[in-house]
Amino acid sequence: MTENYYKWQSPSLGREFEMLVFGHAGYPLILFPTSMGRYYENKDRGLIESVAWFVQNGRVRIYCPDSIDASSWFNRHIHPSERARNHALYDGLLMDELLPRIRQETGHERVAVGGCSFGGYHAANFAFRHPESVAYLFSLSGLFDIRARAEGHYDDNIYYHNPMDFVPDNSHPDLWRMGIVLGAAEHDISRAQNEQFSGILQQKNIQHWLDVRPNSHHDWPAWKEMLPHYLSLLKH
Repeated sequence: MTENYYKWQSPSLGREFEMLVFGHAGYPLILFPTSMGRYYENKDRGLIESVAWFVQNGRVRIYCPDSIDASSWFNRHIHPSERARNHALYDGLLMDELLPRIRQETGHERVAVGGCSFGGYHAANFAFRHPESVAYLFSLSGLFDIRARAEGHYDDNIYYHNPMDFVPDNSHPDLWRMGIVLGAAEHDISRAQNEQFSGILQQKNIQHWLDVRPNSHHDWPAWKEMLPHYLSLLKH
């Protein structure tokens, strides 16, 4: 399949940023890495290979951006308020640098977003913050509550990047036209959060699918089964 590597100086972050892109055509999917994962993790772990048919047949083009988790939520050497500010810069990169590029390259105004584990947090946070720009959310064993990374600190940045908190107050009309899948494994450390977040969406009458996979765990084998199924739901 077509694979391209990109590196540029990010105005949002003030440093170089890297990304892999798979595919020559199709619906754009931003696929985030897991906690502190790099832009090549989804390739190295076999997740891209699990959806090779969709890529090779021009059904989907997958953008794998780097993460800055080591400078934001997972940096124990800085105050939680600074972690949240750094993550807000990452959100700015996605909106101001990555999204315009995707729109120019694919002609699609709205994108799909996805990710496994902490990548599911990134996908959900971006989707619910910017529903006008996201048509599909595929969260695979994702997390929806960031407060554990804030060690008791709380401010506006944490609120606005914590889906468990800001989604109940969000009434953007595009939330009700997004295709949302919350995937989880039966024996999943994030299953309870997925069920809790599904309840929030139910209370708002936001249609979604809570997909709990039997006899499975919070790990790559389950995610490699989930993602091809979810990509089959994409409508062009």
